[in-house]
Amino acid sequence: MKELITVLIPVFNEQEVLPICFDRVAGVMDKLNHPYEILFVNDGSSDESWNIIKQLKEQHKKISAINLSRNFGKEHAMTAGLQYAKGEAVVIIDADLQDPPELIPQFVEKWKEGFDNVYGRREIREGETWIKKSTASVFYKILHKLSKVEVPKDTGDFRLLSKRAVESLLELKEQHRFMKGLFAWVGYPAYEIKYNRDPRAAGTTSFNYWKLWNFALEGITSFTSAPLKIATYMGLLTSFLAFVYGLFIIFKTLIYGDPVSGYPSLMTVILFMGGIQLLFIGVLGEYLGRVFEEVKRRPLYIIQEHLESE
Repeated sequence: MKELITVLIPVFNEQEVLPICFDRVAGVMDKLNHPYEILFVNDGSSDESWNIIKQLKEQHKKISAINLSRNFGKEHAMTAGLQYAKGEAVVIIDADLQDPPELIPQFVEKWKEGFDNVYGRREIREGETWIKKSTASVFYKILHKLSKVEVPKDTGDFRLLSKRAVESLLELKEQHRFMKGLFAWVGYPAYEIKYNRDPRAAGTTSFNYWKLWNFALEGITSFTSAPLKIATYMGLLTSFLAFVYGLFIIFKTLIYGDPVSGYPSLMTVILFMGGIQLLFIGVLGEYLGRVFEEVKRRPLYIIQEHLESE
């Protein structure tokens, strides 16, 4: 008997695209000739997404659904889905259909060959601005330089994970969950499939540049302490330069009797030093804030309603 496959779809305010999403995913899975379930995780949507999911559930036995008590964030919604997925393999795909479900058979084929993490890598990103593409490229370059874990470039959450990879991920309990990094951190044999990313099938994205900035901070601070090391080196360098400059001022005053002057340069040095200090106090605050969140040991999510597939 063939193994069950779970298709995990996180949902946040996707009422326009949900019926289209289900039709395309179910059409692909029906042709795959594998037992499957489609697991929707509603991450506290404020529109009609949950009601539409329940309507789809009434019409199709292979749908299971989880309704979280509020919006916990996509990373936590995916964690909830991984926890409740029944399949021997789990395919994660966004509801907006920017990632084509038609690639799932290729994912499954590579899984059967022994790969635990089969992920899609975007070659062309339709429907995204050049600013978003450029900042994404810069982010991955910085992450590769700073992190000890190699996170594949231009990848998202679109992937297939084996049962043992899912079980390993669920052992990681941290609150700040940069899932792209966690997928790479657990290791196991991985395979890359390149594809062209489409524009959204319907609706509008909930991501904006502020959220993407915070997401980038999440990724960097979750997988490297390099900013703290940079703060240390900058502090040492600044202190050394200040010491050398101080010796120069003393020498110049003793030898040439130079009177005290240079108010503009003095203010420049003071403001520069103050800016450096405030910047790295902020870096320390980012890491301290993450420690504060972790030590509280709150649950990653709370489930309000769970509808199982038949």
